[in-house]
Amino acid sequence: MNETVLVIDDDRDLAEMVKMQLEHAGYQAIVAYAGLEGLQRAYQVRPDLVILDIMMPGMDGWEVCQRLRELSTVPIIILSARGMKDDIVRGLEAGADDYLVKPFSAAELIARVKAVLRRANNGRGGTKGRSRIYSNGYLTIDFDRHLVTVKGKRVNLTPTEFKLLSLLVRNEGRVLPHRYLLTQVWGPEYADDVDYIKLYIRYLRQKIEENPSQPVYIQTEWGVGYRFSEV
Repeated sequence: MNETVLVIDDDRDLAEMVKMQLEHAGYQAIVAYAGLEGLQRAYQVRPDLVILDIMMPGMDGWEVCQRLRELSTVPIIILSARGMKDDIVRGLEAGADDYLVKPFSAAELIARVKAVLRRANNGRGGTKGRSRIYSNGYLTIDFDRHLVTVKGKRVNLTPTEFKLLSLLVRNEGRVLPHRYLLTQVWGPEYADDVDYIKLYIRYLRQKIEENPSQPVYIQTEWGVGYRFSEV
């Protein structure tokens, strides 16, 4: 296990504790104690995962997340004492892949890290023995290159969005239940977090559908799950 995790948190005691927990689990951990410093370290180190606090003086976590997303698809886990649903939704909409509310246990942190890295890695591969490119004239997916285009124009997807879209497309015409999607994309730890799947389906529709409010490709089967249709 050689993945590098960048921890950005102005609470030095907490940051060092998280660093210690990550190293104990076999990861290489790097710490930054401010938002701008964290951005600089991210550009220098190119970590496999970023763990990001929200409430920091100066450049807060929301801005750091936004700037990271402008230039990278690195997986991001937000840490925050703010656990209201609106805060979690805002974090995911900002481009984070997961949201962990303080206080948390070491076991929960490492489980989330493993799950996010697993689906990020799966999103970059896993096409052996299957068609490596999907295209219907409107939407094209190059599974090996992690490249998606709509009408010839590149669409930037996060690792989680790419994994979800790939799973739907690979099962074209089949209704995939909520729990199945959550387990396959996020991991078994997320099997009951239906809000995650609803949010990410909305993100995908905004990025690939011509009219997201009247989706053609990603269709809802009410009370069951979602289905990809080529039309």
